[in-house]
This record gives sequence, structure tokens and C-alpha cells, in this order.
Amino acid sequence: MKLFALAAVAAVAVAPVADKPPVIKEWPVPWADSRPRDPYVDPTTGRIWFCGQVGHYLAYLVPATGEFKRYELESGAGPHNLIVDKSGVVWFAGNLVGYIGRLDPRDGSIKKYPMPDPTVRDPHTLIFDGNGDIWFTAQGGNAIGRLTVGSGRVQLAKVPTANARPYGIKIDSKGRPWVVLFGTNKLATVDPATMALREITLPRAETRPRRLEITADDRVWYGDYAMGVLGRYDPATGKVDEWPLPGGANSRPYATALDDQGRLWVVQTSRPNTFVAFDTKTLQFSEATPVPSGGGTVRHMYYDAATKSIWFGTDANTIGQAVLPERSAIPQTP
Repeated sequence: MKLFALAAVAAVAVAPVADKPPVIKEWPVPWADSRPRDPYVDPTTGRIWFCGQVGHYLAYLVPATGEFKRYELESGAGPHNLIVDKSGVVWFAGNLVGYIGRLDPRDGSIKKYPMPDPTVRDPHTLIFDGNGDIWFTAQGGNAIGRLTVGSGRVQLAKVPTANARPYGIKIDSKGRPWVVLFGTNKLATVDPATMALREITLPRAETRPRRLEITADDRVWYGDYAMGVLGRYDPATGKVDEWPLPGGANSRPYATALDDQGRLWVVQTSRPNTFVAFDTKTLQFSEATPVPSGGGTVRHMYYDAATKSIWFGTDANTIGQAVLPERSAIPQTP
């Protein structure tokens, strides 16, 4: 396997990523085999909202008490992902029924925003931009979309590469969405003003990026699910750098989260699932920390700066919290 810029990485003087491993706690979800996933912290209450993808529900956890509350969706909705706005309203991807939903927890009412193209049946991962509008991917529909919340208008940008499988999505500092195309060795970005889409081909044909994060310098970081590699694309230069994950070629990196100390956390989904951090400043990995339940698969994560922790769901039917350690101080050059 050819890797890029590895020699340069090895020459960098580095410091430990953290003094201690993350402390992981899990809460068993009371509805069996429902695939709880994609938790998100409600900014108004601190509740942890999540999707029951197989159980066709939305729910929240109150961490302090262990209380769960469930909101039913129609049979077959297959909610894939949710996000919570500043007013506490929950927006979710009806992945099997072709709409984005808006749940008002105060009365349980749901409003649906259908896809304007019947071939785009599967809204996937949602994310807010700086205006409070929602960008999303549609994996099977091969599209990247935007829901303008004020008007309810849904716009779509179709990916020109067939079966590209647009998957993880993040917004850069300029309000531009970036997407990994999981069926290819490509990234994509969309111009918010024109909805014009541009693809970027990564160097290795075998690469299959699944999730991504964007650091403050607007560099795009991705986990290569096929090859067990963490990659970095610099839009300013077009340069790609890669680092093999500690779990090796079969580590299958999936969920990612970027904390406020410049560390990119990745879950390696080889059994059991393990958390590992990469310090984007010192370019060093931490030791791996196993998920106590084994995880099955951790698919998506949310970093909560207020509690310095990452929230995640597992195929072992749990909602988990990883409380992160402080980043070790970098020795100063005399």
C-alpha cells in the first residue's frame, strides 16, 4: 500500500496526545435491537436525542437520571440521523421514506419536507450551516442537498459520478459543505450560492472515505474505511497526507469527532470497537480505548464542548458518553 508524506510525519517531534484514556459510560436503551444512533445534545435542556433506526422512533436520554422518552414515527421511517436547533426542535432524516422531518417535542407534532426528486429517496446525514439551514447527503440518491428552514425549500445537487454514495458531511469556515463519496475515492464540495458541485479525486483508487472532520484551518480530514488510514486534504494546495491507523489495514474507521483541543477522535470498528485520538497539531495517535459493550458498530458521534465529551450510539443497543482527558502540554523549545 502506498502512503503519502509518511516520511515527513515520522520526522516531526511529538508529545503525548493525552495523559489518560477517555472515560466511557454506556446506558442500555430500553427498546431491544432498535439500533440507537447519531446522538445530539439539546442546547436548551441538555437531553441527549438519538434515532432508533430499526425501531422507527426518536428518543432522548436524561443522563443524570437515566430516563428515556420515545416519540413514535410511522412504521418503516428508518430515521438515520438527527440534529437539534437552538430552540430545541429536532430535525431528522427519514431515510427510508424520502423526507426530512421536524419534531416539536413540546406537543410531538411532526412536519415533513419531502425530497423534490423521487429518485432521491434517502436523506442521510444532516448538519446545520451558519444560517441555521440544513445540508444533507443522500447516499442511494447520489445527491447533496440543502433545506432552507425559513421557506421549506429543498435544493439538490446531483453527484456526476455514478454510485458515488455521498455520506459524511461537514461545513467549513466559509459556509461551504464538504462531503465524502463513500462509493469512490473522492471528496466533493458544493458552492452554496450556485449549488454547483465539484469532485476531488484522492490519490489511491482503493480509498473509501466514510466520515470527515474540518479543522480550523479548513483542512479536510477523513477516515479511509477500506484501507485503515486517516487522511488529510488541504484545499489551498491540493495536497493529501495520510497516516495508518493504530488498528492497521482492517481497523475500518467509521465515526469521527473533532474536539476543541485539536484532536480528531476516530472509532475503529474492528471488534471490539475502539476509540483512538489523533492530535492534528503534533501528528501523533493515542493508545486505543475499547468500547465496554463492544460497540458492534459506532456509526456517528457528537462532541459536546460544555462537558468535554463525545456522545455515540452503538449496535449493542446503548447510548455512550466518552469523557475526554485533557491534552498533554507540548514541551516548549528552549
